[in-house]
Amino acid sequence: MLKNWINVFTYHIKNNKLFTVLNVLGLSIGIAGLIFAILYWNDEQSYDQWNPNKDNVFLVANQMDPTTYWASSSAPIGSAIKNTSPEVESFCYLNGNYDNEIIHYNNKKVQSDKIVVAQKNFFEYFPYSFIEGNIKNALPDVNSISISQDLSQQLFGSESAFGKKVILQNQVLIVRGVYKLDKKSVFNPSCVVNFMDTRVKNSIQQWGNFQFILLLKLKKSTDSEIVTKNLAKVYYENMMMPRAKAQGMSPQEFIKKFGEVKPHLEPLSIVRLHTKTGGLIESNGNYQLLLIFAGLSILVLILSIVNYVNSATANAVKRAKEVGVRQIVGASKIEIIQQFIFETAVISLFSILISLVIVELSLPYYNVFLEKTLVLQSSQFYLQLFVIFIIMIIAAGIFPAVYVSNFDVLKVLRGNFARSKNGIWLRNGMLIFQFAVAAFFIIGSYIVYQQINYMNSKDVGFNGNQILNISYRNIYGEKISNEDRMRKYNGIKNELLRIKGVKQVSGGGFVLGNGAKSVISYHHKDINIDGNNIPVDFGLLEMMKIKIVKGRYLSPDYSQDTISSMLINETALKLLNEKDPIGKKINWDGKEAIIVGVVKDFNIGNPGEAIPPVTIFHFKSVPWFTSLLNNIYVTADPKTMPQTIADIENLWTKKVDSDYPFLYDFVDKEYKKSYSSYVKQKNLFSLLNIIVITIALFGLFALASYSIERRMKEIAIRKTLGAETNVLLIELCKQYIFFCIIGFLIALFPVYYLLNKWLENFAYRITISMFPFLIGFTALLSLTLLVVLSRAYQATKVDVLKYLKYE
Repeated sequence: MLKNWINVFTYHIKNNKLFTVLNVLGLSIGIAGLIFAILYWNDEQSYDQWNPNKDNVFLVANQMDPTTYWASSSAPIGSAIKNTSPEVESFCYLNGNYDNEIIHYNNKKVQSDKIVVAQKNFFEYFPYSFIEGNIKNALPDVNSISISQDLSQQLFGSESAFGKKVILQNQVLIVRGVYKLDKKSVFNPSCVVNFMDTRVKNSIQQWGNFQFILLLKLKKSTDSEIVTKNLAKVYYENMMMPRAKAQGMSPQEFIKKFGEVKPHLEPLSIVRLHTKTGGLIESNGNYQLLLIFAGLSILVLILSIVNYVNSATANAVKRAKEVGVRQIVGASKIEIIQQFIFETAVISLFSILISLVIVELSLPYYNVFLEKTLVLQSSQFYLQLFVIFIIMIIAAGIFPAVYVSNFDVLKVLRGNFARSKNGIWLRNGMLIFQFAVAAFFIIGSYIVYQQINYMNSKDVGFNGNQILNISYRNIYGEKISNEDRMRKYNGIKNELLRIKGVKQVSGGGFVLGNGAKSVISYHHKDINIDGNNIPVDFGLLEMMKIKIVKGRYLSPDYSQDTISSMLINETALKLLNEKDPIGKKINWDGKEAIIVGVVKDFNIGNPGEAIPPVTIFHFKSVPWFTSLLNNIYVTADPKTMPQTIADIENLWTKKVDSDYPFLYDFVDKEYKKSYSSYVKQKNLFSLLNIIVITIALFGLFALASYSIERRMKEIAIRKTLGAETNVLLIELCKQYIFFCIIGFLIALFPVYYLLNKWLENFAYRITISMFPFLIGFTALLSLTLLVVLSRAYQATKVDVLKYLKYE
């Protein structure tokens, strides 16, 4: 029996080569898209799922204002919450960013850009496997360091690293452990040092200083609500009450006027994809992109299956006599169903194999697109692939098999089955579905394109063209003062100004597109504002053409500008509700600051985000601002730019920082990277749009071919009676035009609703107009006519005698 099935299947493939290729290719593309989505989904979902503490370790996330701003850093509340909440087993402070430093061992030096500064219990929260040493003694004191296996090999080769001495930041450290960095986490450090205790100790009384990440380990994960209430109480007693007292009002009045910090606990298991904050040390996963990719990939696969079912049921008419004969000679319905399911299984299996080839060949480009290193080797992945195979057999095999097995034997053998309308309504319905999906993608991709184009063309409030942003490693250490940092920076600035082609040099403690590194609340009258702090050197705002709308820029001509002067942006001015803010005194973090100017709003974050209230100070105004000076901006003559950059690099590697590579980027190009995730969504939508249209056209071509082939005798008769070609073309095309219109109308509401939801991610967005819908309908109708007319035109050129010679 199986041999007979194979012979019959092979025979029909030979006689329907083109349609078999289209079906297999359509299914392969659909499966490949879903495989890509599964790889992406599995990778994102794997973060910290290996960690046995994932449900008991919580990030303290703080809501800093009633609407939008959430901080992943905390005030120094670890000891206080541990003492007041028996539900808390322990706490761990960590730095919010990786340190990038050189580690020295004898005459060897290795750059490590993923150094985590933490407390000694870090590895109790992230229990990586140790190959040397152990978790309990990994960071016993401030002179200890634990390193990853990769870093150990770079430093020591095949030698044991345990107990060896290395130098980091001019401090001698002893290697206490070597761990495997083979699992994905929100913390993937190349090495960990125990410098955090000293840093926390120095800021233990600074309740307004939200500087370090705080993780809490609870005895029971169900106690998170109790601990959250206790956290709120700690903030109330140590922040709200003292601040209210300083303002001469009750805590309730203070909270009503200025608001309060509201703590929340986020379990480690969800931080990667679902945190409300800016994330931890590794960048957040893009949950929206993940859902969009998964949803659209599933939709593409459904379209592929519908395309196959439509083609299979249409092709079944040509196999009606075969089924009828088999039934006459004793084949049961079950056997016929099994045969057609077998054929579907073979095609599905072959399609999966081709899809794996497509994925393997495309994976390097896919990894570049997502900035990942995904591979096709995973037991979980192949289990999911098997599930896809079963679903395809059920969805694409059972219905056509049942449809074929229910043919009326008498009609089949009389020869009039081909004129039967049995199943046509279903094929037409699936064709309409294909039109609807294609319309959704065409319209949607155009709307996404419009939004990204709007972001590219929007006035961002500054001009970064031909301005270099040089990454500068500031100097640090217990003996390094703020004056030392400014002296070092000014020396570099003067050296840069001597280089031919350099026009201006200034420093900044921020990168446009990445937001502010510091947010501090300030008060004026009864108004409280969370200001995004931007420390700058003189001349930086003028260099970037950030305009002044009131008052003046910061200037070295005014001595107060390095003491108490500040600038605000237009957003902050609106919140202050002051018509004339110049000269007004502000209570900024306990010190008096004077507004000397208002700058035009500019995008400090990506252009999809609302512009926050911004405060601008000179570095010297706030002593610790000098530690944020990590960017030096340079304008140079475009005519001599290559040589100027080469001269700057030569200066940098010889006199500024010989240990590290010279890193720079143009401000405008760097800013575009801030909304690269949205550009990826546009590219993804465009790619899937091409795939969907291709699959839909495959289906339309196959169905139109089958439909027209069934009407060949009718076409021959019409031609014999004198029908003109254009009349025949209209007759053959009108039903497909009708289906196209219905599919387009069905797609209108989903595409408008879902794309409108997507646009809600943007503070500055386009308004959906009629234009994308007109473009979508025109494109869909044009493609439909192109396919159907080409097939119909061939039908009108047939030899009439071929179809009428037996009549």
